[in-house]
Amino acid sequence: MKRRHLLRAAPALLAGASALAQADTESPQQPVRFAPSRSATLAPVRASADRLIDIEVCTRPFRPQGPRIEAQQLHGKHVVHHYGHGGSGWSLSWGSARVALPLILADKPRRIAVIGCGAIGLTTARVAQDAGLKVRIYCKERPPEVASSRATGLWTPDSRICAAEHATPAFRQRWEWMARSGFRTYQSLLGIAGEPVQWRDGYVLWNDDQPGSEPPGEPDYPDLYTQIPDLRPRPVNLQPHEHPFKVQHARRITQMVFNLASYQRLLLEDFLRNGGEIVHQEFANARELARLPERTIVNCTGYGARALFGDETLVPVRGQTARLIPQPEVDYMVFWRGHNLSMVPRSDGLLVQSQGEHDFGNADASIDRAQSVAAVERLAELFG
Repeated sequence: MKRRHLLRAAPALLAGASALAQADTESPQQPVRFAPSRSATLAPVRASADRLIDIEVCTRPFRPQGPRIEAQQLHGKHVVHHYGHGGSGWSLSWGSARVALPLILADKPRRIAVIGCGAIGLTTARVAQDAGLKVRIYCKERPPEVASSRATGLWTPDSRICAAEHATPAFRQRWEWMARSGFRTYQSLLGIAGEPVQWRDGYVLWNDDQPGSEPPGEPDYPDLYTQIPDLRPRPVNLQPHEHPFKVQHARRITQMVFNLASYQRLLLEDFLRNGGEIVHQEFANARELARLPERTIVNCTGYGARALFGDETLVPVRGQTARLIPQPEVDYMVFWRGHNLSMVPRSDGLLVQSQGEHDFGNADASIDRAQSVAAVERLAELFG
C-alpha cells in the first residue's frame, strides 16, 4: 500500500490533523465542484515569532497493532487495558471506551479505578459512570498538565491508529464503530457553553512542484476514512481568485475541531458532578496496583504503559505544537502540503505545528523553539 504523504500523518502530532487533507488532494478522480465562497477575503494570520505565547511537546503512543483493549488478571486485580491510540486519542475516545466497557463490567464491579487522567482516562471514566459505576481516577497529572492537553484538537479518527498490515476486516469494523459512536457524541456537544466542539472550514494548499516528504522509518498506514465518507461535507476546489494564499492550488474542507481547554474542563466537571474522585498517585510498576482498594482497574496510561506494564510494542511519536496570540477573526484551518505545516484556530490561540524529520520513534520531549519559529515563518509566506 502506498504510504501516506507526511502531511497526512504529521498534523496528527498530538491529536492528528490532516489525514483528511491528504486524501482530498490525492483523489483527482473524485468529482469536486467549484463554488464561490468568502475564501478570497479571509482574515490573514499575523504570523510572526514575537506572537508566540507557548510551545509544547508530547509523546503520542503508537501501536502497530492498534489500540490495546483487552483484560487480564494481574496481581489479584481485574485489569482492563485501554491505551495506544496513536494520534486518534481524542477522536476515538468515546467509541473506544464503549468497546472497553463490557470488559470492565465482566467482573461485575460497583466501583472501579482508572489509571490516567488524559483523553482516554477521562472519557473511560465518564462512560463507566454512565453505566452506573463509581469511579476513582489515580493519576500523576491532571488537565491541563496531561499530554492530551497538548493535542492539536482535530477529529482525525484514523491518525496513526495502526499499521496497514494489522488493518484486518475485524479491526476495520471495530474502528468504524468506534469512529461513528464518538462522532455522535461529539455532535451532541455542539453549541453548548464554551464551544468545546465546533465545525471549521480549512484549506489544503499545494504547488505543482511541492517536495516529497515520505516520513522516514514509518510504517504504511491503512486508508480507513473511506469507510465513513458521510461524516463530513465533500471538499471544494477553489479557483485562484477564490482564495488569498500564495500557492497554485487550494481546496476547501470542513472538519470538526475541539477547543481542548473548554472540553477538558467540561469532562472534569461532569466527572466530579457524577461523584468521581481524583487521587494524585504515581506507580513505579504494575505490582503497586495490588495496593489499590478497587478490584477492577482500567489502565489508560498511554505511552506510560510501556514502562508501567512493559509493553514494548508502543512506539513514541514526538509532537511539538506552538500557539500564536488568538485572532478571533481567523476562523479557518490551513494545511500546507510539501511543508508539513498546519494551523488550527482555537480559543486559546492559533495552533501551529510542523513535523520534524525524526519524530517517529523519538521520545525526546524537549522543546525545539527553532522548529516552531520556522513553522511560523513558513505560515507567513502564505499571505505574502
